[in-house]
Amino acid sequence: MGDRRQPGQHTSAGASAADVPGSPDELVGEEALSKLKWRCRRGLLENDLFIERFFSRYADRLTVREARGLSSLMELDDNDLLDLLLRRREPEGDINTSEVRQVLEMLRTRGASPDVGT
Repeated sequence: MGDRRQPGQHTSAGASAADVPGSPDELVGEEALSKLKWRCRRGLLENDLFIERFFSRYADRLTVREARGLSSLMELDDNDLLDLLLRRREPEGDINTSEVRQVLEMLRTRGASPDVGT
């Protein structure tokens, strides 16, 4: 468990949505997908459950656009991300992009999300 991030701890410095290579509509490559999965490790179990189910459902057909949206969400603190996932709030400011909103709906979709906080 020593490699788990604490709540509110961000990913490595300099990581951003732009780090996902490729054109928006192409599928994410295996190496980029592996890096994205690593970057998505969270400190809150509830967030991990949403993310694990997301990858179980979408990993084989994830586009670069969706990967960039997910990467942008990973820049949030754990509690802020959980508030979005549980619909306690909606994306605001710089995070309120079409990519982020699309991925957020995918994360929230029944069957892709666990029954937490409801």
